[in-house]
Amino acid sequence: MQFQLTDELIEKVEILVEDENDKELKLLLNEFHHADIAEIIDELDLDDAVYVIKLLDSELTSDILMELDEDDREDILKNLSAKEIAEEVEELDTDDAADIISELSEARQEAVISQIEDEEHKAEIQELLAYDEDTAGGLMAKELVKVYETWTVAGCLRRIRGQAKEVSRVHSIYVVNKEEKLIGRLSLKDLIVAKSDQKIADIAKDNVDWVNVNDDEEDVAKVMAKYDLEAIPVVDDNQVLLGRITIDDIVDVLKEEAEKDYQLAAGITQEVEADDNVWELTRARLPWLVLGLFGGLGSVFIMKGYENIMDTVPSLFFYTPLIAAMAGNVGVQSSAIIVQGLANDNVKGSLFNRLMKEVGLALINGLALALLVILFGFLIGQPSTESLAIAVSMMSVIIVAALVGTFVPIILDKRGIDPAIATGPFITTSNDILGIYLFFVISGLIIGF
Repeated sequence: MQFQLTDELIEKVEILVEDENDKELKLLLNEFHHADIAEIIDELDLDDAVYVIKLLDSELTSDILMELDEDDREDILKNLSAKEIAEEVEELDTDDAADIISELSEARQEAVISQIEDEEHKAEIQELLAYDEDTAGGLMAKELVKVYETWTVAGCLRRIRGQAKEVSRVHSIYVVNKEEKLIGRLSLKDLIVAKSDQKIADIAKDNVDWVNVNDDEEDVAKVMAKYDLEAIPVVDDNQVLLGRITIDDIVDVLKEEAEKDYQLAAGITQEVEADDNVWELTRARLPWLVLGLFGGLGSVFIMKGYENIMDTVPSLFFYTPLIAAMAGNVGVQSSAIIVQGLANDNVKGSLFNRLMKEVGLALINGLALALLVILFGFLIGQPSTESLAIAVSMMSVIIVAALVGTFVPIILDKRGIDPAIATGPFITTSNDILGIYLFFVISGLIIGF
């Protein structure tokens, strides 16, 4: 039966905590998956959440902590001693353990690490903490199954039983030489069907995909998505096997990147959540609102420069919102498609060819919309020159907006700036200003003022 978080369940947990009925609370919570317990804890106040974490076994609570919202986890960790945190991380794979410790202050990190009793686990966590969190090294776990090319199949099977105990899921078995360099891979099927006296070197597959420890996490995600990998080994510059990255870590990367791009597209300059405080939300949203303000003021100055049109063709002013909206919409559409293509590594070929394709698309869309504007003008009895001016202006604005929406994200990407920033207020504001300017210039040339 699928887990459902209800007010009754939360209230029951709160009552058991208040009564310090540890036996009943354990019986209740042990029925649920650790991810479900994390949902329950998210709904408790901090004191109750800490009480539950301290009550349950570290083998369970370590997994619960990894499922919690980062801010909630940080608050709970502040209420645990260094020894209690060390007990939690000793139950986790090295990558998850390093993630939790990295959220602590430097002083707390040292205190927690000093309390870890497993020296090998401690050394591996310290190694992972040295890597940038946005690289393959920051994502990888040290737990894997590794065999040497000189082993026989029988000897290999005996040795990997011990290694596999430390690995939650065995996706592949990695083959190394005596210098610890990655030279191939095996599946469990390869071992099972092979003869016991065969050498590993004879049955290993040498077409193994890998990533460098310093590769960006987004590049790792692209490689794993391209080749449909559940796990990928990580090597250093000398091809020495260091660890592996599993699909669950990549899913987290893709989720975080999608959330960041969505916020950038909405004009939010830093990662925030709905329950952040007012100051954090204001600081994230205000910069683009200021840009929008200056963009609007720019449009005002452009329109003031054409005040004489009010006397000649006052009806044109009623079409300025339409022109601005079309410019913004087309720009956002074009940039969204390009940003998506860049994220999926599907934007191929020269920039010129891409721009020409957008021009052709804009011409078709612009012509269709222009004909509708002319038809509308005919139905309301508008002078044909005015309808023509509006239609031609709209076509021009659509073409320019499409070019800007295509050109800007590609250039940003080439300069190492997240192109998602070009799908939001930046494109909308710039195209609004440019669209209104083109509208009055082209209308002036056609109508003659």
